[in-house]
Amino acid sequence: MVREQYTTTTPGTSLERPKNEYVYKIGIYGWRKRCLYLFVLLLLIILVVNFSLTIWILKVMWFSPTGMGHLRVTKEGLRLEGESEFLFPLYAKEIHSRVDSSLLLQSTHNVTVNARNSNGEVTGRLNVGPKMVEFHGQQFQINSKDGKPLFTVDENEVVIGTDKLRVTGPEGALFEHSVETPLVKAEAFKQLRLESPTRSLSMDAPRGINIKAQAGNIEALSQMDIKLHSSDGVLLLDAETVRLPKLPEGTRGGSPISQGLYEICVCPDGKLYLSVAGVGSTCQEYSRVCQ
Repeated sequence: MVREQYTTTTPGTSLERPKNEYVYKIGIYGWRKRCLYLFVLLLLIILVVNFSLTIWILKVMWFSPTGMGHLRVTKEGLRLEGESEFLFPLYAKEIHSRVDSSLLLQSTHNVTVNARNSNGEVTGRLNVGPKMVEFHGQQFQINSKDGKPLFTVDENEVVIGTDKLRVTGPEGALFEHSVETPLVKAEAFKQLRLESPTRSLSMDAPRGINIKAQAGNIEALSQMDIKLHSSDGVLLLDAETVRLPKLPEGTRGGSPISQGLYEICVCPDGKLYLSVAGVGSTCQEYSRVCQ
């Protein structure tokens, strides 16, 4: 332990101060000092390099107070300008484009949009592929801008809500099962044709069927029979001229004298045939046609 000595003197006397027996040097000297300076210089270099890299990253990534690059953070969410590429799935509640541009989703393979419930299960899926557009869900519906359903598809039926369904293909429309519609109409100056190549064609209506051709003919062609049946009403042919050009003509033993007039005879089974007109009815004479 170092002890300090104090000496008092009176005026007029002089005493020599005692010499310090111990001298302490405070500080770092030698190789320790040089190492310390080298370490401080290394820290300064690292600090400058880190600061330069930070400035370079901020400049390259276009960081700003509102976002990064073309990505802007707004009150409504994130706003992304220009084209962007996503390498992994994108999860979002709503995706929409700007008011003056369209939204384009593009992929080299396919574009898949999934809808999930609270448990993470997929409840709806839209897959746009190179050859096919697939939709998986309970119901598929297309609405107009007013919210009116235009096209609805589910497991039970397909509903078309438009006022008119137009088929422009050269082969028309092919239906494997029944079709329910209030009106079947062809375009102006085009023919309407209902055909069943290998099966029968049936038209049913509770209040009646109206077939009208305002500026043309109506033809019904069949390889076998054409039947017109009315259970409670009558069959009415209302026209200026009714022609049956291919009715069979009855014959009898002699060659009757004909003036070009015939009468129509009906067999018990409903078959029609022609009989040469006479003074009276000649159907009985030509009744061999009914045999």
